[in-house]
Amino acid sequence: MRVLGIDPGLTRMGIAVVERTDGALRPIAMGVIRTSTDLPVAKRLVELRRQLLEALETSEPDVVAVERLFFNSNVRTAMSVGQASGVAIETAAEAGLEVHDYTPGQVKASVVGVGNATKAQVQAMVAAILGLSTPPRPADAADACALAICHHNSSGLARAVSRAVGG
Repeated sequence: MRVLGIDPGLTRMGIAVVERTDGALRPIAMGVIRTSTDLPVAKRLVELRRQLLEALETSEPDVVAVERLFFNSNVRTAMSVGQASGVAIETAAEAGLEVHDYTPGQVKASVVGVGNATKAQVQAMVAAILGLSTPPRPADAADACALAICHHNSSGLARAVSRAVGG
């Protein structure tokens, strides 16, 4: 299974494709989609969508995992992240992909084992799980990897439970 993890953001959107092959997770692609703060928001959202479509076409994921927006005391940041998240969800859904969302705590618990892990702990575990010599950079790409890993872990558990109960 190939999962595209998306860490939404209007200025920087982390994306990573992680595949499970023979029981091991391996990175296929990772990076950041950037938009210029000089452009109006509408044009930035169009640019996010264009680059996401390109990433979907080149990486051919089976499913998409997006970080669920959480309350942020900075309204401007919350709005822009919400807009970017909406573009990511709509773009993936329009491409016919299942979209799953995870809270930051769920991602941290899945990757590190505790929901209050630090960013450095998540980055170190992402590198260890994916067999990388250093954590992915920038941090948005590492967060996208963590989302993809979280979905792999969650979907594997769901399949095991389903088999155990005869589903």
